Amino acid sequence: MAWEIKNDRPVYIQLVEELEMRILNGTYTMGTKLLSVRDLAGEAQVNPNTMQKALSELEKKGLISSRRTSGNYITDDEKLIKDLRTELASNEVETFCGKIKKLGITKKETIELINKEDF
Repeated sequence: MAWEIKNDRPVYIQLVEELEMRILNGTYTMGTKLLSVRDLAGEAQVNPNTMQKALSELEKKGLISSRRTSGNYITDDEKLIKDLRTELASNEVETFCGKIKKLGITKKETIELINKEDF
């Protein structure tokens, strides 16, 4: 799986966002074990300490849990994942609608544009 790390923002934040997206969209299945920190870092081509910092942030959010001797696991809390997906989607919709309003596009026109998209 490709990792797109850019120089415009801190790397660990991009890692948090990418890992979070993979958890929320089901790429990483609930309850499963993640690769080791070193393996994830190698896959993303980042320093293991940076990856560990990203994983710590995900643990604070409750998306992963660390088990001392066996590694990191994706949460199996369906409600948490559903709530975070809804929150993320709502934020994206709010941003989108703000931009659409600035363009002077009506709600009806926006709905027509969305209906043309295949997603």
